[in-house]
Amino acid sequence: MQQLVEELLKGNRRAAARLITLVENDDRRKFELLQAIYPHTGHAYVVGITGAPGAGKSSLVDRLLQVIRAEGLSIGVIAVDPTSPFSDGAILGDRIRMQDHALDREIFIRSMATRGSLGGLSRATKEAIQVLDAFGKDLVLVETVGVGQSEVDIVKTADTTIVVLTPAGGDSVQTLKAGIMEIADLFVVNKADLPGVDRTVTEINMMLDMKNDVPWRPAVIPTVSIRGEGIEKIWSSIKEHRHHLETSGRLAEARLRRVKRELTEQVEYLVKSRFWEEVKEKFFLGEIFEKIARREKDPYSSACELLDSTNFFERKS
Repeated sequence: MQQLVEELLKGNRRAAARLITLVENDDRRKFELLQAIYPHTGHAYVVGITGAPGAGKSSLVDRLLQVIRAEGLSIGVIAVDPTSPFSDGAILGDRIRMQDHALDREIFIRSMATRGSLGGLSRATKEAIQVLDAFGKDLVLVETVGVGQSEVDIVKTADTTIVVLTPAGGDSVQTLKAGIMEIADLFVVNKADLPGVDRTVTEINMMLDMKNDVPWRPAVIPTVSIRGEGIEKIWSSIKEHRHHLETSGRLAEARLRRVKRELTEQVEYLVKSRFWEEVKEKFFLGEIFEKIARREKDPYSSACELLDSTNFFERKS
């Protein structure tokens, strides 16, 4: 495993791919690997791109890669797709859409499945970002699955969050009310060659104007991704937002909050997984489930019984 980490730090693409596979499959060895690479993280800037399905997020990322690479930056892309109900794998395959970049050694693209995560991001996605960070990427783009209000999960991971809307996406005001308004650092109205783009842009700007005393006002950028229109403006706005965060000290504050959240989530994950491992060794859970379903037991006292049966939470002298 140590050799795998060393190869990753040397820029070995196969090592990066294998490490991401290990974290995606929740391999027991991943904790040792993540511990080893953690001191080499904290350098990549993370940009989240979210929005409803069909908004053209993948096309935007494809075009954005061209603009960013022109400045010589190394980029990692994580395309978070819905989970296949048969294989638990990613089913959209955004790497196919971005195949023009496959031969660029400075671009690493990986599709990942949500694995049932309602926020559009799985734990493995966050760990994969760490891998790409240690891999030496200057920028990590995370394109998330569009699942509505629960999509706000991306703001917990990204430094800059881009929300992609379309003129044909219905009432944009209702979309913004669904919690998306609060997370966007940049709005992109894609497919701006369709009717209604001016109305959509105006509605977003009107809602932004209603927010007072905010440290950052998101730009609203119309784009036509298939023609590359507006893409350079997106990249310029990302850099402006990063400069704002760095000079105001908000980037350091946000990353500190992220560390606290990551530690909390990690403790909760370890407690849950170890607890259930211990319980499964002592009980036949299927029988307990059946008794609760027949109303012979209740889930409340059963939970207390399972908890009391372990010494998991007892203090060790």
